[in-house]
Amino acid sequence: MTRQHDAGRPVALATLLDWLDDGEELAFIDIREEGPYGEGHPLLAVNVPYSLLETALPPLVPRAGTRLVLLGDDEDVTARAITRLSALGYDRLYFLAGGVQAWERGGYPLFKGVNVPYKAFAEFVEHLLHTPDIAPDELARLIERQEDYVLLDSRTVEEYDRFHVPSAIAVPSAELLYRFEDLVPSPETLVVISCAGRTRGIIGAQTLINAGVPNKVVALSGGTQGWRLADLATVRDDARYFPPLSKRAQQSSRARADALAQRYGVNVIDAATLGQWQSDPERTTYLFDVRNHDEYQRGHRPGARWAPGGQLVQSLDKWAGTRNARIVLNDNDGVRATTTAHWLLQLGWEAVVLPGFDAANASSSPKAPLAPPPVPVIDAAAARQRLDAGALGLSADRSWEYRRAHPAGTRWVNRSRIAADLPPAAEILVFAGQGPLAEGVVRDLIDAGFDAKRVSGKPQDWQAAGLTVQSSPQNPPEGQQIDYLFWLHDRHDGNAAASAAYLAWEADLPRQVADPLAAHFAIRR
Repeated sequence: MTRQHDAGRPVALATLLDWLDDGEELAFIDIREEGPYGEGHPLLAVNVPYSLLETALPPLVPRAGTRLVLLGDDEDVTARAITRLSALGYDRLYFLAGGVQAWERGGYPLFKGVNVPYKAFAEFVEHLLHTPDIAPDELARLIERQEDYVLLDSRTVEEYDRFHVPSAIAVPSAELLYRFEDLVPSPETLVVISCAGRTRGIIGAQTLINAGVPNKVVALSGGTQGWRLADLATVRDDARYFPPLSKRAQQSSRARADALAQRYGVNVIDAATLGQWQSDPERTTYLFDVRNHDEYQRGHRPGARWAPGGQLVQSLDKWAGTRNARIVLNDNDGVRATTTAHWLLQLGWEAVVLPGFDAANASSSPKAPLAPPPVPVIDAAAARQRLDAGALGLSADRSWEYRRAHPAGTRWVNRSRIAADLPPAAEILVFAGQGPLAEGVVRDLIDAGFDAKRVSGKPQDWQAAGLTVQSSPQNPPEGQQIDYLFWLHDRHDGNAAASAAYLAWEADLPRQVADPLAAHFAIRR
């Protein structure tokens, strides 16, 4: 029988299913760690691991009055999560009675992987709109013959810099239409869009097609993974990036974006409307700046979070955890915001464009979550002395970081699986290079009656204070690494079988989802 929690109410599966379709705001949050989540989760569940709950959830669910349903697989962890979120001010907390097991017993599917709705969306786009593609070997022939083509890599610049297809130019997805005239020499030039696998290439190519560019546009089948599976080599040393925007490109992209907005019903708001929305205590309004990071760093609208437009379409659940919230997309002239918004609308979200950076009429937001209380902290020098005196050392780092470097003698823990058999100690010291990981463990240990403190710093700081830092390539063992998704994890590191399986998984997502309406998609033909 499901245990009653002090600060949260159980919700039956049938009620949750109704809530997912009732059009009201809902945050459906899977609090399991990345490993179990990635091995199988409901399609619309957003992952916020309990190990980072107080840090990771507020940006995703920024309004404390949001209807919020937690999904877990351990009642004790769910109870602790409700207690933590209640302390932050969330006051409409629920949990799915029976957890993920109840979802399965109800006969509803679980999906492997991450960002699943957004990858499935791209695959549905290809199926319904017949987005054209080009095989790697055919592109290789065009490159060898120096034919009239241009290859645009729509991934992030960081991904591009690691490796890319020869002759590719780095043009992250939201920049494709914006920079088009500066990158494509003539209307007869074939335009090829590449990504790491399938989905960003599909969306990038279809963006240009939707915007009405005169060229033939195709997606590189399988992206860099498909290229390597065809026994073709990626490169790093011929990097090319989009040039400064010309006046001609700016004018043509704005004209095409205006036509795109009219065709897909993309609305534009002003700063006064944004202020009104941000003051509404009953609604959540996200404000994202979709320009490139350098532009954002040089100046941006107060309160706007940087979220590159192409990545929003690919992985919106990294930025927005409240379904049926408003999304306001901000840029300098509306082009990149419009190309992003026209996809978010088809993904089933309410998205509008706000061009420009005038901060007039800025308004306060409705009740936001509180910051978690601080935990006791000591520095590495004090920690060394206390460990010598018998304190117990724990490491709450990510398991792969622990394998790479941790203070000698420390035991690895994950907040979702803090062992009940901790040996008695006068004091417990918790290390983690990522401070919030240690803070969460310390809070739970203190609540359990232990004298626990976080040790500040990173491995280099611990070593400088005289602590021995060591590696353990096999510890923790794979069976304990619940914070790591092993599923096809080495597909970018030369594992051809993993790459092939991943591409097949992406292509199969429409069959798994079955009905686009189940994911609230509204793809325009």
